[in-house]
Amino acid sequence: MEIKRVRDLREDRDKTQQAVAAFLNMHRSVYRRYESGERETPAWVVNKLADYYHVSTDYLLGRTDDPTPPKGR
Repeated sequence: MEIKRVRDLREDRDKTQQAVAAFLNMHRSVYRRYESGERETPAWVVNKLADYYHVSTDYLLGRTDDPTPPKGR
């Protein structure tokens, strides 16, 4: 499953795949496969990306158009 918003958020913030991969402590090629949908994105990666971009996981997954993270985060 491709999580389109991950790529959009990265590009909107002028981040490279390498920078995001480094944050996630993985090789860029692995991150690229998540971003393109070639590999299923694990829940821990979705959680870390939501924290990185300060959005909710539901927003990343396309379940809502409201990027606001849950209260208390």
